[in-house]
Amino acid sequence: MILKSLSLINYKNFDSKSFDFNDKINCIVGNNGIGKTNVLDAIYHLSFGKSYFNPVATQNIKHDEEFFVVNGDYIKNDKPEKVVVSLKRGQKKVIKRNGKPYEKFSDHIGFLPLVIISPADRDLIVEGSDIRRKFIDSVISQSDNTYLQNLINYNKVLAQRNALLKYFALNHTFNPDTIAVYNEQLTQYGTSVFEKRRQFLDIFIPIFKARYQAISNGNEQVDLMYNSPLFEGDLKALLEQQINKDKALQYTSVGIHKDDLLFNIEAHPIKKFGSQGQQKSFLIALKLAQFDFIKAQSGVNPILLLDDIFDKLDEHRVSQIIKLVGEDSFGQIFISDTHAERTERTVKQAHQSYEVFKL
Repeated sequence: MILKSLSLINYKNFDSKSFDFNDKINCIVGNNGIGKTNVLDAIYHLSFGKSYFNPVATQNIKHDEEFFVVNGDYIKNDKPEKVVVSLKRGQKKVIKRNGKPYEKFSDHIGFLPLVIISPADRDLIVEGSDIRRKFIDSVISQSDNTYLQNLINYNKVLAQRNALLKYFALNHTFNPDTIAVYNEQLTQYGTSVFEKRRQFLDIFIPIFKARYQAISNGNEQVDLMYNSPLFEGDLKALLEQQINKDKALQYTSVGIHKDDLLFNIEAHPIKKFGSQGQQKSFLIALKLAQFDFIKAQSGVNPILLLDDIFDKLDEHRVSQIIKLVGEDSFGQIFISDTHAERTERTVKQAHQSYEVFKL
């Protein structure tokens, strides 16, 4: 799959900008604050219908403008595909594929597989479990729409159950029959999501470990561990056991929304015991494993975005990564950096065709 061209209107700091891309490596270079990352984010927007960096949709519209449009022309399975994402203030976002709007955005997820590696990924290590759950969900959802629908349904029921718990507390009442209905639905959707996550990680963890070994030259042992309350028992039973606690807290305290991924290096949490370089290598290995998994599931080379790849990595590790992604098993790659000469020198090591865009 190849992104042939990109055009932006009123997107972030761009009023109007167009690009015609190389089929292999594209380097977006320029000073800080000039919009390199925004170009990569626009490409991400076309795949996921949202920004990777700013969840508030209207904040992606250029200041003092009323709308933005991101337009991408692709070749996928030898067929041309046009995807347009647009947003007007006060209206709903629109995603169109070949001129036809999607009724449900979730139907678009996975059509344009993509993996991004960015300094913002450090949140996976330093922030709470919800960030790591979102990572798992984004990987599985790109190749499994049933999983995505079960997850959406679970979160809807969870919000309803939490609202009911608040209502009970406010009105000093309780109805076990109503709670039981929500418990049934949470169990149905939640158990399906848990099983998929477990199966996914059984496949994903060995891929991740192999990628880390390649980046670090096999010098360190790393591990991922899946932590879920559903390993302790059936979700319905867990919900029933925790009902008094839930009534007191006024929210649901057990379920797949409490799942987490534990990141370890040499059997210790990487958050506390990993250097900045080790943490960055860990995150890149995670994302390259994500690439491998999505490619295996979809049969399509995902687009790979490398945002500020040189940040907190020595040149040796960067060279290792560029050599890895320069292999024919990878498809189209986009790299942002502040130093044009450094980028070009490193990219030449991949022995692939490339284009440098100076902003």
